Amino acid sequence: MRQAAEVLLPDTADAAGRDAAWAFAAYQAIRPRLPDAQAGGAAREVASLSEAAGDVDLVLLDAYGVLNVGETPIPGAAARIAALRAAGKRVAVVSNSAGYPKRHMMARWQRLGFDFSAAEVTSSREALLESLAGDTRHWGIMLGDEHGSEDLGDLRVSFLGDDPGTYARVDGFLLIGASGWNEARQSLLARALAARPRPVFCGNPDLVAPREAGLSLEPGYWAHRLADATGQAPVFCGKPFPSVFDLARLRAGAGIPPNRVLMVGDTLHTDILGAQALGYRSALVTGQGALKSLSCQSCCREAGIHPDFVMTSI
Repeated sequence: MRQAAEVLLPDTADAAGRDAAWAFAAYQAIRPRLPDAQAGGAAREVASLSEAAGDVDLVLLDAYGVLNVGETPIPGAAARIAALRAAGKRVAVVSNSAGYPKRHMMARWQRLGFDFSAAEVTSSREALLESLAGDTRHWGIMLGDEHGSEDLGDLRVSFLGDDPGTYARVDGFLLIGASGWNEARQSLLARALAARPRPVFCGNPDLVAPREAGLSLEPGYWAHRLADATGQAPVFCGKPFPSVFDLARLRAGAGIPPNRVLMVGDTLHTDILGAQALGYRSALVTGQGALKSLSCQSCCREAGIHPDFVMTSI
């Protein structure tokens, strides 16, 4: 996986296409580390999410590229959520956005005009914390320290910065939020692991996220770079891996069969692949996220990942 700046390219028409092509190739390169799933048939093009959700009980929604782009809500998304509720559907957000406490996330949803309850929002950060419940090890954490240890429970953590001593002292590493991460810190992390192998957990498997200025690099990008450099595969807690889906489905109510769940996302290798691995239905949104400016049919064919539905926007 080639190195890149924090924001790969400015979001002009040409640059957006290069961004998307780079991201797709990067996801293809890590395909052997992702879950297996049966290849589906040709996707059905639909005009809106209400059309795709007719035969399901629970609609799981990705955030970036489906409901919002950075700090900007996608037009019509909040109204579509209201229409799904009015039709008797349960809705929930399943996001790999792990860099902020839940309180901050909920305030952000309200600011963007969405009415989700806390129980309807499940993040990969929560899936990571569930997997480490009761853990007493000392963790070095890739995460901005502006919110301190809020929402980290009883975990004993030190924030990873520019001091090599921190990397040497800790018992393992948690890669949760990439804001402020850079090549120098990545080198410190790789050298520390090479000197003394330790567990690595990644709380956001995304390689990139769509923002107003282009695509940002997310913890999954750095985690896979780390695996390439050290040969040590991290434990991933987030889409396309099952723990975050299982947590969201449990919160929505027991007894919903997999084929009555629809996962809606913008990324073939996280949202769609993860859904297929669990037997969920899937819907790919192409207008604002990871496949923006690319041929959806060509990408599905090359990846061997075929959603049940395709739409430009929800």
